[in-house]
Amino acid sequence: MTKAAVVGLGTMGPGIAATLLRGGMSVGAFDPFAEQRQKAPDAIRMATGVLTALGMPDRSGGAEIEIHDDLKSCLAGVDLVVETVPEKLDIKAQVFAEIDKHVGKACVIGSNTSGIPITKLQSGNSAPGRVVGMHWSNPPHIIPMIEVIAGKETSPATVTWMCDIVKGLGLLPVVVKKDVPGFVENRILYALLRESVELVSEGVIDPEGLDTCVSWGIGYKIAVIGPMALLDMAGLDIYQAVGSYLNKDLCNRADVAEFVTSRTKAGKLGMKTGGGIFDYTPEKIAQLRQERARKLVAVRKALDG
Repeated sequence: MTKAAVVGLGTMGPGIAATLLRGGMSVGAFDPFAEQRQKAPDAIRMATGVLTALGMPDRSGGAEIEIHDDLKSCLAGVDLVVETVPEKLDIKAQVFAEIDKHVGKACVIGSNTSGIPITKLQSGNSAPGRVVGMHWSNPPHIIPMIEVIAGKETSPATVTWMCDIVKGLGLLPVVVKKDVPGFVENRILYALLRESVELVSEGVIDPEGLDTCVSWGIGYKIAVIGPMALLDMAGLDIYQAVGSYLNKDLCNRADVAEFVTSRTKAGKLGMKTGGGIFDYTPEKIAQLRQERARKLVAVRKALDG
Protein backbone atom coordinates (compact mmCIF):
# COMPACT_ATOMS: atom_id res chain seq x y z
CA MET A 1 0.00 0.00 0.00
CA THR A 2 1.27 3.45 -0.91
CA LYS A 3 1.75 5.65 2.11
CA ALA A 4 1.03 9.28 1.26
CA ALA A 5 1.26 12.63 3.00
CA VAL A 6 -0.65 15.76 2.04
CA VAL A 7 1.09 18.96 3.14
CA GLY A 8 -1.29 21.92 3.18
CA LEU A 9 -4.95 21.74 4.24
CA GLY A 10 -6.38 24.87 2.68
CA THR A 11 -8.64 24.95 -0.37
CA MET A 12 -7.55 21.71 -2.03
CA GLY A 13 -5.68 19.63 0.54
CA PRO A 14 -8.70 17.98 2.19
CA GLY A 15 -10.20 16.92 -1.17
CA ILE A 16 -6.88 15.52 -2.34
CA ALA A 17 -6.41 13.62 0.92
CA ALA A 18 -9.93 12.17 0.71
CA THR A 19 -9.33 11.05 -2.89
CA LEU A 20 -6.02 9.37 -2.03
CA LEU A 21 -7.61 7.53 0.91
CA ARG A 22 -10.56 6.44 -1.21
CA GLY A 23 -8.08 5.07 -3.75
CA GLY A 24 -6.55 2.73 -1.19
CA MET A 25 -3.63 4.73 0.16
CA SER A 26 -2.63 5.22 3.77
CA VAL A 27 -2.87 9.00 4.21
CA GLY A 28 -1.51 11.49 6.72
CA ALA A 29 -1.96 15.25 6.46
CA PHE A 30 -0.38 18.37 7.95
CA ASP A 31 -0.81 22.12 7.89
CA PRO A 32 1.35 24.54 9.88
CA PHE A 33 -1.75 26.46 11.01
CA ALA A 34 -3.78 24.87 13.80
CA GLU A 35 -6.98 26.46 12.49
CA GLN A 36 -6.60 24.64 9.17
CA ARG A 37 -5.91 21.35 10.94
CA GLN A 38 -9.04 21.80 13.04
CA LYS A 39 -11.23 22.55 10.01
CA ALA A 40 -9.79 19.73 7.89
CA PRO A 41 -11.92 16.80 9.24
CA ASP A 42 -15.18 18.52 8.23
CA ALA A 43 -13.79 19.34 4.77
CA ILE A 44 -12.57 15.76 4.37
CA ARG A 45 -16.00 14.39 5.35
CA MET A 46 -17.67 16.68 2.83
CA ALA A 47 -15.29 15.56 0.06
CA THR A 48 -15.84 11.92 1.01
CA GLY A 49 -19.58 12.41 0.69
CA VAL A 50 -19.11 13.77 -2.82
CA LEU A 51 -16.90 10.80 -3.76
CA THR A 52 -19.70 8.51 -2.54
CA ALA A 53 -22.21 10.44 -4.66
CA LEU A 54 -19.91 9.95 -7.66
CA GLY A 55 -19.97 6.20 -7.06
CA MET A 56 -16.18 6.03 -6.69
CA PRO A 57 -15.02 2.65 -5.35
CA ASP A 58 -13.98 2.75 -1.71
CA ARG A 59 -10.67 0.94 -1.23
CA SER A 60 -9.87 2.62 2.09
CA GLY A 61 -10.71 -0.50 4.11
CA GLY A 62 -12.29 1.71 6.75
CA ALA A 63 -9.05 3.60 7.39
CA GLU A 64 -9.10 7.31 8.21
CA ILE A 65 -6.81 10.23 7.43
CA GLU A 66 -4.51 11.07 10.30
CA ILE A 67 -4.09 14.81 10.88
CA HIS A 68 -0.62 15.44 12.31
CA ASP A 69 0.50 18.33 14.50
CA ASP A 70 4.02 18.33 13.09
CA LEU A 71 5.52 17.79 9.66
CA LYS A 72 8.13 15.22 10.67
CA SER A 73 5.60 12.71 12.01
CA CYS A 74 3.37 13.24 8.98
CA LEU A 75 6.23 12.36 6.63
CA ALA A 76 7.52 9.30 8.48
CA GLY A 77 7.93 6.40 6.05
CA VAL A 78 5.92 7.94 3.21
CA ASP A 79 6.25 6.95 -0.47
CA LEU A 80 4.47 10.04 -1.83
CA VAL A 81 4.16 13.63 -0.66
CA VAL A 82 1.61 15.94 -2.25
CA GLU A 83 2.46 19.57 -1.52
CA THR A 84 -0.46 21.98 -1.70
CA VAL A 85 0.58 25.09 0.22
CA PRO A 86 -0.08 28.72 -0.89
CA GLU A 87 0.96 29.65 -4.42
CA LYS A 88 4.07 31.64 -3.56
CA LEU A 89 7.53 30.47 -4.60
CA ASP A 90 9.23 31.46 -1.34
CA ILE A 91 6.68 29.55 0.76
CA LYS A 92 6.85 26.47 -1.45
CA ALA A 93 10.65 26.55 -1.52
CA GLN A 94 10.74 26.60 2.29
CA VAL A 95 8.25 23.72 2.53
CA PHE A 96 10.18 21.68 -0.05
CA ALA A 97 13.39 22.18 1.93
CA GLU A 98 11.66 20.89 5.07
CA ILE A 99 10.14 17.92 3.25
CA ASP A 100 13.56 17.04 1.83
CA LYS A 101 14.93 16.71 5.36
CA HIS A 102 12.37 14.14 6.47
CA VAL A 103 11.81 11.75 3.55
CA GLY A 104 13.92 9.05 1.94
CA LYS A 105 15.52 9.51 -1.46
CA ALA A 106 13.00 7.13 -3.05
CA CYS A 107 10.00 9.17 -1.88
CA VAL A 108 8.28 10.99 -4.75
CA ILE A 109 7.42 14.63 -4.03
CA GLY A 110 4.54 15.97 -6.10
CA SER A 111 3.61 19.64 -6.17
CA ASN A 112 0.04 20.79 -6.71
CA THR A 113 1.30 24.19 -7.86
CA SER A 114 -1.02 25.91 -10.32
CA GLY A 115 1.78 27.21 -12.46
CA ILE A 116 5.20 27.65 -10.80
CA PRO A 117 7.69 25.76 -13.00
CA ILE A 118 8.68 22.46 -11.40
CA THR A 119 12.32 23.16 -12.30
CA LYS A 120 12.30 26.00 -9.76
CA LEU A 121 10.77 23.83 -7.05
CA GLN A 122 13.26 20.98 -7.47
CA SER A 123 16.25 23.29 -7.33
CA GLY A 124 18.41 22.42 -4.34
CA ASN A 125 16.58 19.18 -3.59
CA SER A 126 18.84 16.34 -2.49
CA ALA A 127 17.19 14.07 -5.08
CA PRO A 128 15.66 16.36 -7.74
CA GLY A 129 14.78 13.44 -9.99
CA ARG A 130 11.91 12.48 -7.65
CA VAL A 131 10.26 15.94 -7.75
CA VAL A 132 7.32 16.19 -10.17
CA GLY A 133 4.26 18.33 -10.80
CA MET A 134 0.95 16.78 -9.75
CA HIS A 135 -1.54 19.52 -10.60
CA TRP A 136 -5.10 18.76 -9.52
CA SER A 137 -8.09 20.87 -10.56
CA ASN A 138 -10.42 22.41 -8.01
CA PRO A 139 -12.49 20.73 -6.59
CA PRO A 140 -9.92 17.91 -6.62
CA HIS A 141 -12.35 15.22 -5.42
CA ILE A 142 -14.61 15.87 -8.43
CA ILE A 143 -12.40 16.85 -11.39
CA PRO A 144 -10.70 13.64 -12.63
CA MET A 145 -7.89 15.15 -14.74
CA ILE A 146 -4.43 15.60 -13.18
CA GLU A 147 -1.51 17.26 -14.99
CA VAL A 148 1.84 15.48 -14.51
CA ILE A 149 4.79 17.79 -15.20
CA ALA A 150 8.49 16.99 -15.25
CA GLY A 151 11.02 19.61 -14.25
CA LYS A 152 14.43 19.83 -15.89
CA GLU A 153 15.84 17.16 -13.57
CA THR A 154 12.77 14.95 -13.05
CA SER A 155 13.49 11.37 -14.05
CA PRO A 156 11.30 9.64 -16.65
CA ALA A 157 10.73 6.87 -14.09
CA THR A 158 9.17 9.39 -11.71
CA VAL A 159 6.77 10.61 -14.40
CA THR A 160 5.77 7.02 -15.22
CA TRP A 161 5.31 6.19 -11.53
CA MET A 162 3.12 9.24 -10.98
CA CYS A 163 0.98 8.46 -14.04
CA ASP A 164 0.48 4.93 -12.74
CA ILE A 165 -0.51 6.29 -9.32
CA VAL A 166 -3.09 8.62 -10.90
CA LYS A 167 -4.52 5.81 -13.03
CA GLY A 168 -4.67 3.60 -9.94
CA LEU A 169 -6.92 6.21 -8.32
CA GLY A 170 -9.31 5.92 -11.26
CA LEU A 171 -8.30 9.37 -12.52
CA LEU A 172 -6.87 10.73 -15.78
CA PRO A 173 -3.16 11.65 -15.94
CA VAL A 174 -2.12 14.10 -18.66
CA VAL A 175 1.61 14.48 -19.25
CA VAL A 176 2.70 18.06 -19.90
CA LYS A 177 5.80 17.73 -22.07
CA LYS A 178 7.37 21.14 -21.33
CA ASP A 179 7.71 22.82 -17.94
CA VAL A 180 6.10 26.13 -18.95
CA PRO A 181 4.56 28.54 -16.38
CA GLY A 182 0.90 27.70 -15.82
CA PHE A 183 1.33 24.32 -17.56
CA VAL A 184 -1.62 23.71 -19.93
CA GLU A 185 -4.92 23.92 -18.07
CA ASN A 186 -4.24 27.28 -16.42
CA ARG A 187 -2.71 28.81 -19.54
CA ILE A 188 -5.95 28.09 -21.39
CA LEU A 189 -8.08 29.13 -18.40
CA TYR A 190 -6.26 32.44 -17.96
CA ALA A 191 -6.50 33.24 -21.66
CA LEU A 192 -10.26 32.73 -21.34
CA LEU A 193 -10.44 34.80 -18.14
CA ARG A 194 -8.38 37.63 -19.66
CA GLU A 195 -10.74 37.95 -22.63
CA SER A 196 -13.80 37.61 -20.34
CA VAL A 197 -12.62 40.41 -18.02
CA GLU A 198 -11.81 42.62 -21.00
CA LEU A 199 -15.26 42.18 -22.56
CA VAL A 200 -16.99 43.04 -19.28
CA SER A 201 -14.61 45.96 -18.63
CA GLU A 202 -15.35 47.42 -22.06
CA GLY A 203 -19.10 47.16 -21.57
CA VAL A 204 -19.59 44.60 -24.32
CA ILE A 205 -21.57 42.41 -21.91
CA ASP A 206 -22.43 42.31 -18.20
CA PRO A 207 -20.97 39.69 -15.83
CA GLU A 208 -24.17 37.64 -15.70
CA GLY A 209 -24.45 37.61 -19.48
CA LEU A 210 -20.81 36.64 -19.88
CA ASP A 211 -21.22 33.66 -17.56
CA THR A 212 -24.35 32.48 -19.37
CA CYS A 213 -22.68 32.88 -22.77
CA VAL A 214 -19.61 30.88 -21.77
CA SER A 215 -21.30 28.19 -19.65
CA TRP A 216 -24.11 27.44 -22.09
CA GLY A 217 -22.11 28.15 -25.26
CA ILE A 218 -18.49 27.08 -25.54
CA GLY A 219 -18.40 25.53 -22.06
CA TYR A 220 -21.26 23.18 -22.90
CA LYS A 221 -19.50 22.06 -26.09
CA ILE A 222 -15.98 21.81 -24.73
CA ALA A 223 -17.12 19.54 -21.91
CA VAL A 224 -17.83 16.98 -24.62
CA ILE A 225 -15.57 18.01 -27.51
CA GLY A 226 -12.03 19.21 -26.72
CA PRO A 227 -10.54 22.21 -28.55
CA MET A 228 -8.44 20.15 -30.97
CA ALA A 229 -11.39 17.91 -31.87
CA LEU A 230 -13.58 21.02 -32.14
CA LEU A 231 -11.21 22.48 -34.74
CA ASP A 232 -11.62 19.36 -36.85
CA MET A 233 -15.36 19.36 -36.39
CA ALA A 234 -15.74 23.02 -37.41
CA GLY A 235 -13.08 22.81 -40.13
CA LEU A 236 -9.54 24.18 -40.09
CA ASP A 237 -10.44 26.41 -43.05
CA ILE A 238 -13.12 28.11 -40.93
CA TYR A 239 -10.69 28.63 -38.06
CA GLN A 240 -8.09 30.07 -40.43
CA ALA A 241 -10.61 32.43 -42.03
CA VAL A 242 -12.04 33.75 -38.73
CA GLY A 243 -8.70 33.72 -36.91
CA SER A 244 -7.07 35.78 -39.66
CA TYR A 245 -9.07 38.84 -38.57
CA LEU A 246 -10.34 38.02 -35.06
CA ASN A 247 -6.96 37.11 -33.51
CA LYS A 248 -5.76 40.67 -34.13
CA ASP A 249 -8.64 42.06 -32.09
CA LEU A 250 -8.42 39.74 -29.06
CA CYS A 251 -7.10 41.03 -25.75
CA ASN A 252 -3.34 40.58 -25.40
CA ARG A 253 -2.64 42.80 -22.39
CA ALA A 254 0.26 41.70 -20.19
CA ASP A 255 -1.08 43.29 -16.99
CA VAL A 256 -4.29 42.66 -15.04
CA ALA A 257 -7.29 44.84 -15.89
CA GLU A 258 -8.37 47.62 -13.52
CA PHE A 259 -11.73 45.86 -13.31
CA VAL A 260 -9.96 43.27 -11.13
CA THR A 261 -7.14 45.29 -9.51
CA SER A 262 -9.52 47.96 -8.16
CA ARG A 263 -11.58 45.29 -6.44
CA THR A 264 -8.59 43.50 -4.92
CA LYS A 265 -7.27 46.86 -3.65
CA ALA A 266 -10.63 47.45 -1.97
CA GLY A 267 -10.54 43.98 -0.38
CA LYS A 268 -13.35 42.67 -2.57
CA LEU A 269 -11.79 39.27 -3.31
CA GLY A 270 -14.87 37.20 -4.10
CA MET A 271 -16.63 34.58 -1.98
CA LYS A 272 -13.92 34.63 0.71
CA THR A 273 -14.75 38.26 1.57
CA GLY A 274 -18.47 38.25 0.79
CA GLY A 275 -18.09 40.12 -2.46
CA GLY A 276 -15.99 40.51 -5.59
CA ILE A 277 -17.68 40.80 -8.96
CA PHE A 278 -20.89 39.58 -7.30
CA ASP A 279 -22.05 39.91 -3.67
CA TYR A 280 -22.54 36.95 -1.32
CA THR A 281 -24.10 36.20 2.04
CA PRO A 282 -22.87 33.19 4.06
CA GLU A 283 -26.14 31.44 3.20
CA LYS A 284 -25.69 32.16 -0.50
CA ILE A 285 -22.14 30.82 -0.43
CA ALA A 286 -23.27 27.56 1.16
CA GLN A 287 -26.09 27.25 -1.35
CA LEU A 288 -23.82 27.91 -4.33
CA ARG A 289 -21.23 25.38 -3.16
CA GLN A 290 -23.87 22.68 -2.74
CA GLU A 291 -25.44 23.44 -6.12
CA ARG A 292 -22.11 23.50 -7.95
CA ALA A 293 -20.95 20.24 -6.36
CA ARG A 294 -24.25 18.58 -7.31
CA LYS A 295 -24.05 19.82 -10.91
CA LEU A 296 -20.37 18.86 -11.27
CA VAL A 297 -21.16 15.36 -9.99
CA ALA A 298 -24.02 15.06 -12.49
CA VAL A 299 -21.84 16.29 -15.38
CA ARG A 300 -19.02 13.90 -14.50
CA LYS A 301 -21.43 10.97 -14.34
CA ALA A 302 -22.83 11.94 -17.75
CA LEU A 303 -19.35 12.24 -19.28
CA ASP A 304 -18.24 8.94 -17.74
CA GLY A 305 -21.28 7.28 -19.30
